[in-house]
Amino acid sequence: MDIGFLNVLFDRDLMISVVAAVFAFATIVTIGLPYLQRDSLGIRMKSVSARREELRQKHHAALKQRNVLRAEPSTFMKQTIERLKLSNILESEDTRSKLTQAGYRGQAPLIAFMFFRFVMPFIVFAAALFYLFLITHFTWSPLMKLLAAFGAALFGFFLPDLFVSNAISKRQQSIMRGFPDALDLMLICVESGMSIEAAFTRVASEIGPQSVELAEELGLTTAELSYLPERRQAFENLAKRCGHSGVKAVAASLNQAEKYGTPLGQSLRVAAQENREMRMQEAEKKAAALPAKLTVPMIVFFLPCLFVVILGPAVMRVMQTLHH
Repeated sequence: MDIGFLNVLFDRDLMISVVAAVFAFATIVTIGLPYLQRDSLGIRMKSVSARREELRQKHHAALKQRNVLRAEPSTFMKQTIERLKLSNILESEDTRSKLTQAGYRGQAPLIAFMFFRFVMPFIVFAAALFYLFLITHFTWSPLMKLLAAFGAALFGFFLPDLFVSNAISKRQQSIMRGFPDALDLMLICVESGMSIEAAFTRVASEIGPQSVELAEELGLTTAELSYLPERRQAFENLAKRCGHSGVKAVAASLNQAEKYGTPLGQSLRVAAQENREMRMQEAEKKAAALPAKLTVPMIVFFLPCLFVVILGPAVMRVMQTLHH
């Protein structure tokens, strides 16, 4: 039985058929394999291009939604300023820099600031006249009430400046709250071999939950590093927009590192330590000023209650004794 199986296995016709089948299969595979291969590089490049387009659309949608960097000025405000030619009168030398430090960029915030600088005195003057002549019943003469209304109108002229100053203060506090941590992250990025642009981009994405303002400024600096002819100007613009001594020191260190080739890591390490100490000193200053701020509330609210509790029983005892 085994001999019969071997005879069948080694039969000449069977072997010829098997060899022919193998050659036919090899021929089919050789001819059809190039058509079955996928262009992996082309597919990967196409996916990267699609992802880039998706990110670009998301970025444009986010910019349109936020409408922070560029906003169209109001037509009514712009026409009012242009017809009355109030630009030279209401715009001071440092108006643009103050608006930039407050986070308002472009022509629209400037037009709105000048418009409200022009309108607010009239609004406050009318409100003061309405309050003094119709609501209250002061024993002032009409001339005194009119002078008080003019004083309120003068105060209304400075209301936009007061609003911008408060916005600058809040923005600087938010920036300096996260600036030492941002410098630590930047130091890690630079020492790991990243460029300063990549480090700024990475730090801006990481520091956003802590300080949106600082992330915005770092993103703007990254953009300016890409298109400004001198990189020094980008760091100086960062210092001007933030308007804080700590940021100015870091910008000077970055300029020095770019100009003279000094180690950037050491400069960032020293700047991070200085800004951390500055933040601690600010907290200690607020803590040291707390007793002085609590003095007046304690005198006005706590001491009368304390006197009533301590002297109340004695006064009631004396009154009872005198009554009897």
